[in-house]
Amino acid sequence: MAAKSKKSTAGAAWSGRFAEPVAARVQRYTASVGFDQRLAQHDIRGSRAHARMLRSVGILSQADLTKIERGLSTISREIAAGKFKWSLEAEDVHLNIERRLTALVGDAGKRLHTARSRNDQVATDIRLWLRDEIDEIAALLSALQKSLIGQAEKHAGTIMPGFTHLQVAQPVTFGHHLLAYVEMFERDRERLTDCRKRVDTLPLGAAALAGTSFPIRRERVARELGFARVAQNSLDAVSDRDFAIEFSAAASLVMLHISRLSEELVLWVNPRFAFISLPDRFCTGSSIMPQKKNPDVPELARGKSGRVFGHLVGLLTLMKGQPLAYNKDNQEDKEPLFDTVDTVKDTLAIFAEMMAGVKVNAKAMRAAALEGFSTATDLADYLVKKGLPFRDAHEAVARAVRFAEGDGATKKRDLAELTLAELRQFSDKIGRDIYRVLTPEGSVAARKHTGGTAPAQVIASAKAARARLPK
Repeated sequence: MAAKSKKSTAGAAWSGRFAEPVAARVQRYTASVGFDQRLAQHDIRGSRAHARMLRSVGILSQADLTKIERGLSTISREIAAGKFKWSLEAEDVHLNIERRLTALVGDAGKRLHTARSRNDQVATDIRLWLRDEIDEIAALLSALQKSLIGQAEKHAGTIMPGFTHLQVAQPVTFGHHLLAYVEMFERDRERLTDCRKRVDTLPLGAAALAGTSFPIRRERVARELGFARVAQNSLDAVSDRDFAIEFSAAASLVMLHISRLSEELVLWVNPRFAFISLPDRFCTGSSIMPQKKNPDVPELARGKSGRVFGHLVGLLTLMKGQPLAYNKDNQEDKEPLFDTVDTVKDTLAIFAEMMAGVKVNAKAMRAAALEGFSTATDLADYLVKKGLPFRDAHEAVARAVRFAEGDGATKKRDLAELTLAELRQFSDKIGRDIYRVLTPEGSVAARKHTGGTAPAQVIASAKAARARLPK
């Protein structure tokens, strides 16, 4: 039994300490290679920089460095071509690559791990990977914003109802409405840019937790890998996952905004609204009802937001009870982080294309804006400009609305449908010029300040939003 144990642990990086092999079930339970192999190219990149640094301080010979770089290049090509043989026994991406490197170049491969640990190695790999992913997500956000801006410019004057409490409130334009989401996604880009600053820190050199006795040059590695700074405390460097949590929080807000937009899309395509139609390629039908065109993409995106929120809570829970420094718990940081990135990237890419293809039913939008006395506030503002105190104006308009609603015997009418004599029952300050105020077009045109709904202002806001985006 002892001989079998020694043979079974011989391939592990820590095998010399143990007298019996890891149980097969435990091996499966603790291995991460099934998901962390996506870090492989970043691991190779970090290993190259580490090897060159070791050579610069005389820890590696030039001959060893040449072999290591040649071996890592071979492994990189094998992985890219899908020919690399991943081993569960080697536990993770790092040991799989190290084992293959040693097979290719011999003892030089064993020397590569000098002055580092898997603890600072994995922390470096995740930061390298996440930094690149943040850049991609920021670009996808820009693409979605451009789609929304394009629609906003096209529909700067398309009247629709603005809602509060999901009740008709005041007229706005569809372009103005879409620019609200452009602002949300701009805050998301800013948050990701800010988060990236804290991702951009090099942990390598912290080793297991206490640093290393070798004369390493961490700043040299940081420069080669493009990190802005070096982690200043070795304990924190290997155990910190704040950057992953912060990213997940920013990603959750992205998905929150996507979910809000999705909810509106689901409402707008409903025949009771009929404000828009989505391209067929983003919808599905029913297995039993042949007339159905279901907005599956917005619905699913609304659901996937909860999935991303859950990953954020999972990461917070993962870290909340951990003492310094590294703990095996941290292996559980990768799958939620990976899935969050995949979900956000796929969602943004799909929404950018889908929103560019939205078709607008301007007639239905305008008709809806005429419901619910949406220009009542304009009438109140008109009276204030004529010298009536706002509270008195509010009261007068409220009585006018009650009159316009009818009493069952009389037909419900919009305020603009009341005669001048009828309107003057509520204030003798009302003149014939009131009818310019009571149209939806007059209402939106009057709001020509920065951030307002006036079509000219919508065009100006769209232009400013486009100018903020990278070319």
